[in-house]
Amino acid sequence: MDIREVFGANLQFFREKAGLSQAALADKMGVDRAHISAMERGQQNVTIITLWHVAEALDVKPAALLDDQGKSRKA
Repeated sequence: MDIREVFGANLQFFREKAGLSQAALADKMGVDRAHISAMERGQQNVTIITLWHVAEALDVKPAALLDDQGKSRKA
């Protein structure tokens, strides 16, 4: 699986676990909802800064968003 798809799947999992809509997460991060959608679909090459902002907004470790084994999603 492409790392962008891994990140997107983890982003969606943690966003939903936090009870946030794409729009709510976008507001929290100061970005457009379409940007969140594109990241979740694996259509964005995110920067390390964006990775950090997503992790901060979702209160997860950045590494959890890159876990391709889904281990962090079981927590």
